[in-house]
Amino acid sequence: MNLPNWLTLLRVILIPFCVMAYFLPVWWGGLLAAFIFGVAAITDWFDGYLARKMELTTPLGAFLDPVADKLIVAAALLVLVHVYNDLWMTLPAVVIVGREIVISALREWMATIGQRASVAVSMVGKVKTTFQMIAIILLLLLPHQQLELFPQFEPWLKACYWFGLLVMNLAAVLTLWSMLVYLRAAWPVLLPKK
Repeated sequence: MNLPNWLTLLRVILIPFCVMAYFLPVWWGGLLAAFIFGVAAITDWFDGYLARKMELTTPLGAFLDPVADKLIVAAALLVLVHVYNDLWMTLPAVVIVGREIVISALREWMATIGQRASVAVSMVGKVKTTFQMIAIILLLLLPHQQLELFPQFEPWLKACYWFGLLVMNLAAVLTLWSMLVYLRAAWPVLLPKK
């Protein structure tokens, strides 16, 4: 175990705390959940940076890092789908989670045939992740369950909600795009010419 691996493990440990914080019966539960998710998002960047910079990459880290990312994003999306309960939240969540399943299966299969490098992380995937993290933080921040407590901030909160939803849907579009990039890279192996 090294520092990057501990940071990755911390991200997994933060998942139930993020979910529980959001559902606390206090107005600041969403703020706490957004903060916890933000810390997890920062550790995602920081653990990878440290592992590369200090040459601390390990098989455990290579396995655990993408798992931790997918788990915390999926947990946050489940919370948001449950709370907001509308098509414009559910559809991007389904796209994002569905894409993660497809790409994880593709990477695993490509690794079994020695072609894992063909589906390495792309720049589109990194931009998609950034949009996704921003959207989730914005949408967790909103005191959706207790909006009536802040009538003076209602216009700002609604604007924040619509902006978060817009960014979430942009993340879903980028998610589909990045999936197509990965599938295109793997296509010659998936369907070889006879």
